[in-house]
Amino acid sequence: MDPQFEAGINIAIKIPKSKYEKTVAFYRDILRLKVEEKPIENPTVSRTHQVSFGNNVIWLDCVDNYTHSETWLQLTVPDVNEATNYLLANGVETCDELEELPENMHWIQDPAGTVFNLQQRKGK
Repeated sequence: MDPQFEAGINIAIKIPKSKYEKTVAFYRDILRLKVEEKPIENPTVSRTHQVSFGNNVIWLDCVDNYTHSETWLQLTVPDVNEATNYLLANGVETCDELEELPENMHWIQDPAGTVFNLQQRKGK
């Protein structure tokens, strides 16, 4: 078992509601990046904005119950089940209770608490 992990294009920044509008304005008005609000149906994210960030996409997620911001990253693998088994064998458990996910994806964390979305690599 030797899964090949790659960085995905998506970066999510979970932002407390009290700082959300100023954060969106920073990316849109000060950095002048392309920022577009997107519809979202998620029990823990009340609003989201997509920010074009070079080859990556930053998702500015408004979370009503957070007191500080967190950055969550995307990891892609050819086979999610194989990668999940590999991670479990190495003491890394999934933490899917963090936020609702589609099937065949998992949340994991590094020892420092950085959250990663583990998902199937597209087109491979």
